[in-house]
This record gives sequence, C-alpha cells and structure tokens, in this order.
Amino acid sequence: MARKINGLPALIIVALTFPLLTSNEFHLDIATQMALIAATVVGLNLLVGYAGQISLGHAAFFAIGAYASAILTGDYGWGALPALVCAALLAAAIAWLVGRPLLRLKGHYLSMATLGFGIIVAIIINNEGWLTGGPDGTSVEPFAVLGFELNAFSDYSILGMTVSGTLLWYLFAVLLLVVAVWIALNIIDSPIGRALRAVHGSEVAARVVGVDTAHYKLLIFVIAAIYASVMGSFYAHYTGYITPELATFEHSIELITMIVLGGMGSTFGVIIGAVLLTLLPQLLADFQQYEMMLFGLVLMLTMIFMPKGLLPTLSAGSSRLWHSYRQRKSQLGGTGASSSEGGP
Repeated sequence: MARKINGLPALIIVALTFPLLTSNEFHLDIATQMALIAATVVGLNLLVGYAGQISLGHAAFFAIGAYASAILTGDYGWGALPALVCAALLAAAIAWLVGRPLLRLKGHYLSMATLGFGIIVAIIINNEGWLTGGPDGTSVEPFAVLGFELNAFSDYSILGMTVSGTLLWYLFAVLLLVVAVWIALNIIDSPIGRALRAVHGSEVAARVVGVDTAHYKLLIFVIAAIYASVMGSFYAHYTGYITPELATFEHSIELITMIVLGGMGSTFGVIIGAVLLTLLPQLLADFQQYEMMLFGLVLMLTMIFMPKGLLPTLSAGSSRLWHSYRQRKSQLGGTGASSSEGGP
C-alpha cells in the first residue's frame, strides 16, 4: 500500500507546480477540466481495469450527475451540496437497477448492453427539453456552500491578494482528484480489490474459492457510477452550462480510451491518459472533424505497440534497463576483482 500511495505526493507536487508555471486563464481552465475528467476515469478504472467489466455507456452517469445538480439548484433552489449528494444517490440507484441484469452478461454482450443504456440516457436528455433544456442545454448555478460562491468568472480577495476564480477552481479540482485517487487506492488494497482482481483473472475460479462475483461486480459498478456522478456535478457547476454532449457515445469512448492509453489497472496511468486525451483536441483544433478518427487511431496504436498502456509499459521498460545496468555493473565489478586476485 505504501508503495502505491507514494505516487500521491508526486501527483500533488506536479499539480501544485503547474499554476506557478503559467498564469494563463485558458491553461488553468483546461487543467481544471483535466482534473475532473481524470477523477472520473480513476473511478471507471476500478470497473474496467480491475474487475474487467467493459462499460461503453459510462458517460451517462457523468451526465446524470451534471443534469441532476443543474435542475435541483436551478429549478428547485437546492443548495449545491444537497443537490450533489442527491444526484450521486440517483446515479447509484440507477446503476444498481441497471447493473443487476446487465452484469450477468459477459464480453461483447455486456459492452453492447451498457452502450444501449448510454444511448437511452442521451435520448432522454435530448428529448425532455422541458426538464433538461433539450439539445440546446441548460445553465447551471455556481457552486455555493455556506454563503460562499465559487465562480470561475469572479475574482476573490484572499489575505490581501486578488485570486482568480479559475485558479481557485483548479486547486479545488486537484483536491477532488487527490481524494478520488486516495479512495481508489484504498479500495484496490482492500478485500474488495482482491475480489475484483480475482473476478478479472477468472470469474469461474473466483466463484470456486468463494468470491460472490455478482455482488462485487455490482458493487464496483455502483462505485464507478458515483465517481462519475459526483465529478459530473462539479463539472456542471464549474462550466456553468451543460449540453447533451456529456452523455454521448463519443464521450464514453473517450473515457475508455483514456484508460486503455494510460494503462488498464494503473491508477496513475489513467490520469496520464486523461491528461493526454484532454489535450489532444486542443492541439488538433484545426482538425476537429477528425477527432473521433484520431481517438480510434490512438487506441489502435496503443493496443498494437503498448498493449499494457503507456505508464505500465514505460515502468516495465525502465525496470528492465535498471536491472540490466545493475547486472552489468555487478559483472564488471566481479571481473575487476578476479583480475586483481590473479595478479602477481
């Protein structure tokens, strides 16, 4: 556990160093979105990377959290935190109801079923304009707790210094990401995590040794849905405006691609995957119409040349290089000692 949690200080240092390198509001905006999406992917990785259950409709839970918070705070005057909790409970309830029959399926049958669920949610959001705003989307109230309103478009005076709302949101998003990673690492090293790895390895063998595979698959499906819903709520409050694009098939594929690119089963690897694929549309802004094609190309090349993902592949490569270096150094040392002993 200690070895895995050692990655948290590195994550915190990198995240806190970034604002010192740039004061550009646009860069902070992109980094904030990266952190929120990365936290979502950390939760999805528990389902995909550790339990081995592919969900092609996970963006639906992200959208459920975003729209539930928008509706409860905007139309019914709820506070941001009660709305967020209610949205998470709604997503958990839907995940439990949907997951019970779906998670009995395996392989491509499960993938197609979750894809169907995601499409249904996207259609509801598009068609129920009286509630969701329809294809045009809907505005979202700023995140407010105990009278303090966190707005990305405002400036705040803290200790005599003027701090932009974008910077405060970035720091808040980093805090959310760190908490999400800490919870995920503890789940991974708990009996739940060991059961999930057993399910991933061989579901039949896991059942033979007494693992309630149906229970653990459903549990982690609900946990991943809660991750997505909570981050969807924060994303909605941060951006101030949401559209049905949050629930699209393309968004679900992006989340899966982030996991595959970073490394399935690698908590910090999927964060790198989220960062890279959030940056990709910005770097290729002039080729927006080819975005999904490029995502597919990235996924294909990753599976061909780095089937274990970016971070696990680089880690394995560095370990081999270090082992080779130590072995060569040991051999040279041994040769030198033999020469010395054989001298006059």
